[in-house]
Amino acid sequence: MAAPEPDPGHAPGTGSAPRTTAETGNTPGSVPDPAPGPEPLTVPSMSAGPDFVLRPWEMSDLPLVREASLDPYIPLITTIPAPYSEAAAEAFVRRQWERAATGAGYPFAIVRSRDRRPVGAIGLWLRELPEGRASLGYWLTDLARGQGVARAALRTVTGWALRDLGVPRLQLYIEPWNTASARIAEDIGFRREGLLRGWQQVGDERRDMAVYALLNSDGPVDGRAVTAH
Repeated sequence: MAAPEPDPGHAPGTGSAPRTTAETGNTPGSVPDPAPGPEPLTVPSMSAGPDFVLRPWEMSDLPLVREASLDPYIPLITTIPAPYSEAAAEAFVRRQWERAATGAGYPFAIVRSRDRRPVGAIGLWLRELPEGRASLGYWLTDLARGQGVARAALRTVTGWALRDLGVPRLQLYIEPWNTASARIAEDIGFRREGLLRGWQQVGDERRDMAVYALLNSDGPVDGRAVTAH
């Protein structure tokens, strides 16, 4: 699992020069018009190979939240509620909707194609997009691990972000002990760039994170060339 983005806030806007009275329509001394906020995002549905689909979160995904809440690690690196309650789970799903509505990022549920069962989550987070960077995070329930789910989901979102959205740089943060996630990232083309000491709060302690990155200019992802926009 790669550490997901912390609890969402509003995605930052880019800086701009002050506007004149003629541009804003305000008279001197009046309260200026508020700056426009981030645009709402539409989370698409997309195939992640023949066996899995990525789609927006639904309120019907509460069983997935319950399953994730029982995992010893997932609640430490996400806002999955532990202990579980239906009210807290519903609030979690609404937070995923809010992330898209406020432009903070694209949260996906990972769903098994054959029975439509949700088995995990992956997100593309745009907090640093004004600086040309975006981050990825994902988690899977125990029964879905070791079946190629993470690789399929990460490859799909990575290719989409670089190719279709034109994100210049993607980043992953992985704890040094998590060799399985590191191997998946490297298989897709991410390169380890260094160790960030005490980077993230995980449970009751600050943990080191290895940072992995993939640039739009690095080459093909999923067999197709990446073209910078």
